[in-house]
Amino acid sequence: MTRMQGKRVLITGASSGIGEACARRFAREGAEVILWARREDRLRKIMRDIESAGGAARTAAVDVRDRAAVDATAAALSDEAMPHVLINNAGLAAGFDFVQDGDPSDWDRMIDTNIKGLLNVTRAVLPSMIRLDRGHIINIGSTAGHMTYPRGNVYAATKHAVRALTEGMNLDVQGTPIRVSSVDPGFVETEFSTVRFAGDRDRADQVYQGFRPLSGDDVADTVLYVASLPEHVNILDVVVVPTAQRNVFVVDRSQ
Repeated sequence: MTRMQGKRVLITGASSGIGEACARRFAREGAEVILWARREDRLRKIMRDIESAGGAARTAAVDVRDRAAVDATAAALSDEAMPHVLINNAGLAAGFDFVQDGDPSDWDRMIDTNIKGLLNVTRAVLPSMIRLDRGHIINIGSTAGHMTYPRGNVYAATKHAVRALTEGMNLDVQGTPIRVSSVDPGFVETEFSTVRFAGDRDRADQVYQGFRPLSGDDVADTVLYVASLPEHVNILDVVVVPTAQRNVFVVDRSQ
């Protein structure tokens, strides 16, 4: 029996990439997964796959930017359905411009999703965790939250904010058993770059040329490790990168 057996895990942005990988990984470990994302059709397919493999899942079409929808969906969860683990995964990069050329609509999309969306979900779930005297919040950050790169301005700012919020949440829940952690990946081959480049697959593929990036499954394994540690152990922050990547800038593309 694993430490996730019988636990409930709420995952935002669960319809693809790291979120989907976490959903499938935690379900295999015996957790009941609660999947939130905008794309309900994708969520339902993942739920069917999990259930056909003997797992347990429930879904809700939720845009984390919509505070009222987040609050209403969280309020519908009874104490018996409240998650033991919240994985704040929903996030994106939009655009790749110098700040003087940036599209403010891209800025709004990143800030509203990566920062305010994370806050919306945390605010909706954390009070119940405190009342029930148990819980673990795992925020999905980025190496961009540790080092900024050219044209990564606003995206990096949002991930620096996630890092600061993780630290702040840990301080705010002092005196409770609640843990707050951050998992900060480097290059992960998901829909991330396709979204950033507005569907330009050729440009997105170039991001990962010449080396083997992380997969969503690699990150999900790390998230599972962080969540599965004994309750007196809290990983504040873990940075996970492909072996070819040494920091944001230094990547061996000779493979």
